[in-house]
Amino acid sequence: MTTLCNIKNLSKSYPSFVLADISFKLNAGRITGFIGRNGAGKTTTIKSILGLVHTDCSEICYFDLPFSGNEREIKQRIGFSTGAVNYYPKKKIKNIVAVTQTLYQNWDEGAYREYLEMFSLDESKMPCELSEGMKVKFNLLLALSHRAEILILDEPTSGLDPFSRDELLELFIELKNRGVAVLFSTHITSDIEKCADDIMYIRNGRLVANCSKDDFCKNYCKDGETLEESILRMERGDKV
Repeated sequence: MTTLCNIKNLSKSYPSFVLADISFKLNAGRITGFIGRNGAGKTTTIKSILGLVHTDCSEICYFDLPFSGNEREIKQRIGFSTGAVNYYPKKKIKNIVAVTQTLYQNWDEGAYREYLEMFSLDESKMPCELSEGMKVKFNLLLALSHRAEILILDEPTSGLDPFSRDELLELFIELKNRGVAVLFSTHITSDIEKCADDIMYIRNGRLVANCSKDDFCKNYCKDGETLEESILRMERGDKV
């Protein structure tokens, strides 16, 4: 199994919240579902490993390269989305894309056109004219159009209708089969059940579980209990 991303001892303190000692790996051809309730630390973790939040302590490596000092090179090889697009709200999509594609050496116009059609996006529209769900799709479009080897996505199914959510999760599986490592955060357990190979479960800023989905079910689910039921029980603080 090839490790593409290795995170060790990531910590970040705020006055009212502490993210403590987060460590995990992302492997090629694996989908990792990062689950926890809103405010548990998912977004802080993702922004930290992307260099969007300054950590108190961490060792962050991609492709055996330390993130510090190699950020530009690394970001050529990863795709990421941290929510709905909120920049250039009154620029047409085609104009935003024209600028974005100059930033990536491996921009794939064919992939861009494929996902543009898949997501039913109109290039002549501006982000301010899109629904919240379509804004999420637009951000994903940009993340998917430069042959990324790792995808890191914060709540990518948020705001999507059930059909679009299933379509996106099927896309994750397709990308996984091409060898891409996918990390996506969610608070929707059915997203994890549908496509994740591995589960990271975070509660109150700490990783409670970090293992394969099969091992999670074996070690944390009681007899006859669904994944959702086990996570809800763990959220209540009940023991396994």
